Amino acid sequence: MSQFFQIHPDNPQARLIRQAVDIIRGGGVVVYPTDSAYALGCHIGDKAARDRIRRIRKLDDRHNFTLVCRDLSDLANYARVDNTAYRLLKHSTPGPYTFILRATSEVPRRLMHPKRKTVGLRIPDNAVAAALLADLGEPMMSVTLIMPGDELPLIDPYEIRRLLEHDVDLVIDGGYCGLEPTTVVDLADDVPVILRTGKGDVTPFES
Repeated sequence: MSQFFQIHPDNPQARLIRQAVDIIRGGGVVVYPTDSAYALGCHIGDKAARDRIRRIRKLDDRHNFTLVCRDLSDLANYARVDNTAYRLLKHSTPGPYTFILRATSEVPRRLMHPKRKTVGLRIPDNAVAAALLADLGEPMMSVTLIMPGDELPLIDPYEIRRLLEHDVDLVIDGGYCGLEPTTVVDLADDVPVILRTGKGDVTPFES
């Protein structure tokens, strides 16, 4: 049976954030809010928790997880970023974007694209997610909470709890997130490539 925390979307309660982080560190799978939609997250090094998320979403091994980071310094530990990419990232983060970048040796191999050696990273503009990441002190492995067969993510924390109370360890009610996915931008090469247009403005990445 999953726990259910109601965390204030603007002023997250530190006590509940600490408890949520303890669950993540202990191998738990959590549902948490972001600036685009609710997401499933777990500890970066926890293969068992990652496999549980794969089962919930019915994902195959080719589906890449995103590393959700607290800030640009965190992101720079896990991705190779040149000056041009850094300026674009600084302008667009935190925000509803997922960036595809060249992975550093800090990234577990199972999280990299097997041929390109890239990884998806993001810095959400959401107070609850930011508080979780700050307390955790490292990125979370994460995917959007879209159930198998659905086209849109789940938005109601009570509905999420009803559906997943036996599959996840914690559902965080952080208020309404929305339905629109992140904009995905590939910055691995010299020219930015917009792979998906979502909530984030694509103008800064158009040549």
